[in-house]
Amino acid sequence: MFTAPLPIARYRFTVRVQQPLALPDYAGSLLRGQFGAALRNVACMTRQPTCPGCPLIQTCPYTRIFEAPPPPKGSHALQDFSQIPNAYVLEPPTPGARVLDADDDFEFHLVLVGHAIDQLALIIFALQRALAQGLTRARVPTDLLQVDWVDAAGTAHPMWSTESPTLRNHAAVLALPQAHPNPSLHPTGEGANTAASAPASMRLHIHTPLRLQSQGKPLGIGQLTPRTLIATLARRTALLMDFHAGQSGWGEAAKRITHLSESLTDTQDLHWFDWTRYSSRQQQEMTLGGVLGSWTLHGNPATLAEIWPWLWLGQWLHAGKNASMGLGGYTLHGKLAAADK
Repeated sequence: MFTAPLPIARYRFTVRVQQPLALPDYAGSLLRGQFGAALRNVACMTRQPTCPGCPLIQTCPYTRIFEAPPPPKGSHALQDFSQIPNAYVLEPPTPGARVLDADDDFEFHLVLVGHAIDQLALIIFALQRALAQGLTRARVPTDLLQVDWVDAAGTAHPMWSTESPTLRNHAAVLALPQAHPNPSLHPTGEGANTAASAPASMRLHIHTPLRLQSQGKPLGIGQLTPRTLIATLARRTALLMDFHAGQSGWGEAAKRITHLSESLTDTQDLHWFDWTRYSSRQQQEMTLGGVLGSWTLHGNPATLAEIWPWLWLGQWLHAGKNASMGLGGYTLHGKLAAADK
């Protein structure tokens, strides 16, 4: 599944505030709400008050990016879906409430998958408008200065700015780093598995709340298992690649990886973190929570070698509930971990 570059791209947005701006403890919900409202405003053709029932729902850029409709019942080979993940992940500034002064800059990232990459010009236009209209309830105006494409090594490539608003060509794909055999873990000689190079353990540093659920209820620290993590991540990856990138076959691979994960053990250094966000849709504050900290998976090196690409890819796609607003973000540490942003 990982031999060819995947249609996944991360972009860095640099923003300057015009007046003092109080960023909340976690700005993912704030930025996502502003982005969604602006995108709907510039993309909607029919001006219906809600998307369900709209004759353009299957082709509208807004729904295809921000509010992906599930396929009609009976149209998918594997099963019917009540919902599917959206083709973006909005990664907010580093968590922590703070006040920015006028002319201060801040950054956030946006990961796009599949066909959403083709709508990058529209997305930049919508975000530019959303930022100009103002952030937080105080409606503090801000200016989008620059957009960079960030490659797998973490190197930023300028591709849009207010001075040069025409998009530059860029790869807009994500290639899995090549593995290298580790003689200390794998036998050498005829028949040796020289493709696998995972260490005997892999550690995830979770830096935005990871909220894994079962039957609609969040799992506490004592309920988290390697299988829960891998199954959630593998299913999310498979659905994104199937529905937004047109790549079938990920579902069966996800089932295999989930089965393999049952043999893993783990060491957890996690704590629960609750945060409050204001939902403009529900007109009320909501409290959500998830785990932060370090989560180490242990197992057979060959098994970890198969699971490693899925965990590596999860650094872009995130895992768990509300991944689209940046929750469930982590970095993978080990011999083949991706460079930090």
